[in-house]
Amino acid sequence: MNTTDYLQRIRDARVYDVASATPLELASNLSERLGNRILLKREDLQPVFSFKLRGAYNKLTTLPEQTLQAGIICSSAGNHAQGVALAAKRKEIRAVIVMPVTTPSIKVEAVKSLGGEVILHGDTYDDAYAHARQLEKEQQLTFIHPFDDPDVIAGQGTIGMEILEQTNTRISAVFVPVGGGGLISGIAAYIKAVDPGIQVIGVEPDDSAAMRESLAAGKPVVLDHVGIFADGVAVRRVGDETFRLCRELVDDMVTVDTDQICAGIRDIYEDTRSIVEPAGALAVAGVKKYLADSGIQNETFVAINSGANVNFDRLRHIAERAAVGEQREMLLAVEIPEQKGSFRNFCEAIGRRSITEFNYRYSNSSKAHIFVGVELHHGYAERQELIDKLSSLGYPLEDLSDNEVAKLHIRHMVGGPATGIENERLFRFEFPERPGALLDFLQAVGTDWNISLFHYRNHGSDYGRILAGIQVPPQETGELESHLSKLGYAHWEESDNPAYAMFLA
Repeated sequence: MNTTDYLQRIRDARVYDVASATPLELASNLSERLGNRILLKREDLQPVFSFKLRGAYNKLTTLPEQTLQAGIICSSAGNHAQGVALAAKRKEIRAVIVMPVTTPSIKVEAVKSLGGEVILHGDTYDDAYAHARQLEKEQQLTFIHPFDDPDVIAGQGTIGMEILEQTNTRISAVFVPVGGGGLISGIAAYIKAVDPGIQVIGVEPDDSAAMRESLAAGKPVVLDHVGIFADGVAVRRVGDETFRLCRELVDDMVTVDTDQICAGIRDIYEDTRSIVEPAGALAVAGVKKYLADSGIQNETFVAINSGANVNFDRLRHIAERAAVGEQREMLLAVEIPEQKGSFRNFCEAIGRRSITEFNYRYSNSSKAHIFVGVELHHGYAERQELIDKLSSLGYPLEDLSDNEVAKLHIRHMVGGPATGIENERLFRFEFPERPGALLDFLQAVGTDWNISLFHYRNHGSDYGRILAGIQVPPQETGELESHLSKLGYAHWEESDNPAYAMFLA
């Protein structure tokens, strides 16, 4: 379809039978901090707490009545499923929703409450997708794609239409979260047709940057692995049509990490008192990073709050990481003398800063290791200032603020090294979180090697994370590496991690 045809298609999209024209609100606190006018497009206020119902419903309005009565089917891990279920309920038709077994119960129950027939299948979205396409043929249903469909794209594009209608202020750029590309394709198609001077910038997690990689390669690519924190945008491959539109219309792509996303969730909460899901905060995280890098001042930017379907259990993890992502907290591993007055002397060196966390373990008669969190008020500059001060006072230290193993695991297991442990190697694993998953993991690892260290913590997400020490004689190194490569779990060796060396090795 010609790109210019999307303008009329978006204007004709029938989304308002189910969707709201959501407000475009000034984020006053964030605007003041960034020195720019930041407007939030509140798609988290939709009936299903996500923009997805726009595209789903618009697609259904284009289908013949006979097709609708035969029923529809989709695959989704959450937001698209709810959008399809609500659209089908309004049309009074059958909707089959295939979701991964790992889907959080809050999303499964939401789809059921809307009348969707939920089928749980597989550990990943790809498993659910393949099963849905099989059922589509077997039961003569019509598949509703979550992003790679012109009618779905046009439905999402109504957000771009609303943005231009809701403000008379000159907008410099609109920041849009990107998964498969349906949302940014629709928004860009409308905005570039009406006001091509407005930049459209996509934002992805740095561990799920399928669109960025595809644009760099000049064709859609399939990622080997996607991060699962921002599950709403965790796709291994973007759509063909969305790739075409993004290559032609999108001005830039920004990637952000987990801590920056968590900080974005906090920023939105402080301005709106609403809690968005990780994917819903991508755009805010992206505009913050973009402005920090560019130094732009006194301009207007729009960020799309795309959804708020977040599990309550995840808030603990989000709160822990937000302070680090906002440069409001730093994490340090410090060696202090094992003698009277050491704690006091160290705290005096820290000064009047608030201590957010303090973990201590006796190491030997001459030294002790502490894991400490320190509250910051002036970001990276203050962080470097404190490091320089402690170093000048003779404290051996490691800055762990960007150390994933320290933030996920070691801060919760500071206990000192064990004696008599030989040939220990440290590995970090991710595996689909489902009933029996931990047992499945241990069975997969096997009993050929002794597990000498183990930490697992449920973060309320779709994947479990484990830190494990495995005793491996040097002559069996090749055998272990071969075994781990066949497990099917994403894993990384962390034997050289400084936090491990200081507290556990």
